[in-house]
Amino acid sequence: MKKNKLVRPILKWVGGKRQLLEEIEKRLPKRISYYVEPFVGGGAVLFDRQPQYVRINDYNKELINVYRVVRDNPDDLIEELKNHEKKNDESGSEWFYFVRGLDRTPEFENMSDFQRAARIIYLNKTCYNGLFRVNSAGQLNVPYGRYKHPNIVNEVGIRALHGYFCNANIEMREGDFADCLIGLPKGAFVYLDPPYMPITATSAFTGYTQGGFGYDEQVRLRDECVKLREQGIHFLQSNSDCEEIRELYKSFKIETVDAKRSINSRGDRRGTVKEVLISG
Repeated sequence: MKKNKLVRPILKWVGGKRQLLEEIEKRLPKRISYYVEPFVGGGAVLFDRQPQYVRINDYNKELINVYRVVRDNPDDLIEELKNHEKKNDESGSEWFYFVRGLDRTPEFENMSDFQRAARIIYLNKTCYNGLFRVNSAGQLNVPYGRYKHPNIVNEVGIRALHGYFCNANIEMREGDFADCLIGLPKGAFVYLDPPYMPITATSAFTGYTQGGFGYDEQVRLRDECVKLREQGIHFLQSNSDCEEIRELYKSFKIETVDAKRSINSRGDRRGTVKEVLISG
């Protein structure tokens, strides 16, 4: 299947890998018969490689709903986004906070899949610094971003992604990352981009999904990587360059890379940081 250069992430996502694609691509097999991504997020690596046979997963069910709607119903999604764009132009933050608050109302359960998907894309494009963060109840709690011309209706990108989803064989799952690693075929390759281990006591960001992703989860992920190695399934993982991660993966190959980070709640924490790529 020929790659489409227009296929790229349609959502800004904390920890997105667009800045690291060159380093990651160097370490991916030239041919991947079956590609697996248990923490798909914004999908930068997936959309850059565009493999034919794929299994993706994320714990954030609203994110996976976006991808399913792009695949199954792009027309209604685009029309709903046009409505958001019009309302945002008319009232700005007032419309934003109304839409953000929908998941706190009984009406939220009656929203269609494409309405929920459009809501997530709209909020993602207009919230402060593209910072997707939820509270303990699983509700988005990021303030309005006050952008002059947010790209709310990315019709070209949505239709390009729709084309890839329809032409490839992609299984889309939502739930625990370990479940996504069960029953992988021989020759599968796994790319792991979990919520990172915080490098300082104040830098923890576990608000992508309700419940977070703490050290115990990092240990459980390491254990899954050991299982992959025992099965002869190769993987590549991105994570923080910190003592805890280096200790957990001391029996694996660890390489340090520079990553540019543009999304953070504090401006002084954006810029180039050290990360690791772990392979097995």
